Amino acid sequence: MEKIKVLMAGPDRSVHGGISGMVNNYYDAGLDGRIHLCYIGTMVEGSKLRKLFQAVKAFARFLAKLPFYQIVHVNMASDASYYRKSFFIRAAKLYGKKIVIHQHGGDFESFYYKEVNERGRRRIKKVLSMGDAFLVLTPVWRDFFSRLVDEGRIIILPNGIKMPAPAKKEYGGQQILFLGRLCREKGIGELLGIMPGLKEKYPGAHLYLGGIWEEEELKTIAGQCGDSVTWLGWVTGKEKEKYLQKCDIFVLPSYFEGQPVCILEAMSFGCAIAASKTGGIPYMVEEGRTGMLFQPRDPENLSRVLECLLSDKELCRRLGGAACQKAAKEFSIEENMEQLLSIYKSI
Repeated sequence: MEKIKVLMAGPDRSVHGGISGMVNNYYDAGLDGRIHLCYIGTMVEGSKLRKLFQAVKAFARFLAKLPFYQIVHVNMASDASYYRKSFFIRAAKLYGKKIVIHQHGGDFESFYYKEVNERGRRRIKKVLSMGDAFLVLTPVWRDFFSRLVDEGRIIILPNGIKMPAPAKKEYGGQQILFLGRLCREKGIGELLGIMPGLKEKYPGAHLYLGGIWEEEELKTIAGQCGDSVTWLGWVTGKEKEKYLQKCDIFVLPSYFEGQPVCILEAMSFGCAIAASKTGGIPYMVEEGRTGMLFQPRDPENLSRVLECLLSDKELCRRLGGAACQKAAKEFSIEENMEQLLSIYKSI
């Protein structure tokens, strides 16, 4: 049987972010062996000029490849990501291709209502309605996007990860891990602000930050935290696995999120999760069973949750064990890929 031909667009696979991480998970799971897949990176990190050049080059390559593929799969978020991808969606529609729009962003609602005028909102509805299938990560995003597109086309497809080999996890080490962009929207300001107090109360507590600084002010604050904070840079592969195994607590105090892959990875390694109650996170982290939740932008609540985990290794063990089981049952990349292949076949 001839393989389905899919032309997929999204941020370059080298980009530090959730969408590129998910795309790489698909490649690691062998999606390119199940279908005829061509991936086009539409965005790279760097200067505005470099990003513009990449977008133009990607669109030219996309147009050259488009006649030879049956399905166009567009990965998008909001803001600039939406505007870039709208050109790809319109071109695919013009060529009569089947279109899968895969919405990953956690801030689309704010973008839609606060940054776009009424005319712009009508254009967004028109573009998003061009999709034959509209993929969202959690029920909360299905509820929102059903106001913009035909609800019958919306499909919930949670992110997926490859489960690590079973390994014994040590709890009680009071080692805290954060993975992601190091910026205010990720709650880094609040997290750094509470670390001196936590360190004073729990001398063994230590925070590892895996990511790239986007704001110099926050980097300076981290440097002032002394030996309570270690910056790892952007970690991948075996290095990332090392810290996911080493740390018994994972924290993500974001202001908004879609369905962060970093939480799924931490769950798969049995970390006790402390995360903000926003976006799709409550569908991943069940309060008191697979982790603990707090309101975003609330340092006192964040501190209280981390204190609960730092002071109780048996609580960490219970939450971490349940989180690992949930990740294996509900968020495997293999199951995700089978669902995606079924979607391709259905359209």
